[in-house]
Amino acid sequence: MTATHTVTVGEVREAVVVDNLSRTRIVQYAGASGDYNPLHTDERFAREVAGYPGVFAHGMLTMGLTGRVLSDWVGEENLLSYGVRFTAQVWPGDTLTTTATVTSVADGVAGFELVTKNQSGATVVSGTATAKVG
Repeated sequence: MTATHTVTVGEVREAVVVDNLSRTRIVQYAGASGDYNPLHTDERFAREVAGYPGVFAHGMLTMGLTGRVLSDWVGEENLLSYGVRFTAQVWPGDTLTTTATVTSVADGVAGFELVTKNQSGATVVSGTATAKVG
């Protein structure tokens, strides 16, 4: 997509970015990223040593899934900035929905707010981004 795409303040896009996140996908992300922290890959370690209910997704996996809504909307080549805050863990079995909202448009650059929630409505990631637009 080229930067000729126009957006208006208040415009919203929403998408399910993962449905029933599998432990396999979390381990695949560990392989792709090189992050083999046992909190994400070793059920016994996560439970018995760290005290969590089980393994959970990498924050950067959740960030990447969240960013898909924006890159699908304006094109990854038009992204200028993207940052998030991790607000809750993402567990195997979670379904995540991301909402991207245009917060500003000026001089060919749009600002976006992004929120990703799990199937219970809890926010797991919030963030902002900017992108070139028409």
